[in-house]
Amino acid sequence: MSEKSLSHTKWMKRAIFLASLGKNTTSPNPRVGAVILDKNGSLISEGFHFKAGMPHAEAMAFNNLKNDAKGGTMYVNLEPCCHQGKTPPCVDKVISSGLKKVYISMEDPDERVSGKGIKLLKEAGIQVNLGLCKKESLDLNKAFIHRNTTKKAFGVLKWAMSIDGRIALKNGKSKWITNDESRSLVHSFRAEFDAIIIGGNTLRRDNPFLTTRGSKNPEPLRVVFTKSLDLPSKSNLWDCSKAKTLVIYDSSTANESYLSRIPKCVEVEKVLSDNPELISKILAKRGCNKVLWECGPNLATAAIQSNCIQEIITFIAPKILGGENSMHPFGDFEFEEMHEVIKLSNSQVSLIGNDICVKSLCKN
Repeated sequence: MSEKSLSHTKWMKRAIFLASLGKNTTSPNPRVGAVILDKNGSLISEGFHFKAGMPHAEAMAFNNLKNDAKGGTMYVNLEPCCHQGKTPPCVDKVISSGLKKVYISMEDPDERVSGKGIKLLKEAGIQVNLGLCKKESLDLNKAFIHRNTTKKAFGVLKWAMSIDGRIALKNGKSKWITNDESRSLVHSFRAEFDAIIIGGNTLRRDNPFLTTRGSKNPEPLRVVFTKSLDLPSKSNLWDCSKAKTLVIYDSSTANESYLSRIPKCVEVEKVLSDNPELISKILAKRGCNKVLWECGPNLATAAIQSNCIQEIITFIAPKILGGENSMHPFGDFEFEEMHEVIKLSNSQVSLIGNDICVKSLCKN
């Protein structure tokens, strides 16, 4: 790689780093960073998108300018937007600035942009280089890309189990399988998500809070999916002062008289079947890029079968629960041959005290 190419890569990686600073705060928007050099190749400004409704990365970079950008170069990890949203189109600012070159890592998958921003830049006489550090940019915004290309939220399934593969005793008790460090990590880890999903059984059995314990403000949306609507009249999730709660129910099987148990502060939405894909689409439409499934075996199995799960995180504790009737993470997939089983990839293994954490990609 030439010295010039190394320099371009350096500045794009800087833009990607800046973009990562908005890790848990930009949804439904992507994570974007921008770097501006003057005509002599010196850094004169940079910026990143921090939160939806606030200036985009390019606008922040122009706001922070130290010198004239005319004849200079911009590095940005995502195609500048060309539509009016909560903020003005970024492509207009780029064109009016007098920049000579723009390096863009990848096209924006949002159909309102999707190449149109690049086209406008070229028509304005700006030299556009596309594809620098594309792999890193794809990884940074994989949830945003997934939501825009599939119209479903990027799903991560998480569970904790004993070393013999049990998530609870046969009486349903599971507090606590993993250690304090793992549980604390899960609370902070939830901050990466826009919503957390459980089923009605988990709500009845565990009465969880489903919060980050203050690691994120506002807290992720708490979602309960129920086929029966037979939910308790008292629940930690009904306290909407801590976080918003949404109940989604299957109207083909639910007893709607139970709706009276749900407080008015809780949003309620009905669907026409128990297919988890409907949940994922509802949340994507609400602007949720990335959602965490913390559900029991029945909903977890259905979520995988309906392609709602893209990653899996498993906490494994050095404990043996035993028992044929102890709870397992999944129901029966009804596989008959080994080639049918779900194969995970790109696994990363780490130790959390005596617990083991395994993160894997799920492609089924």
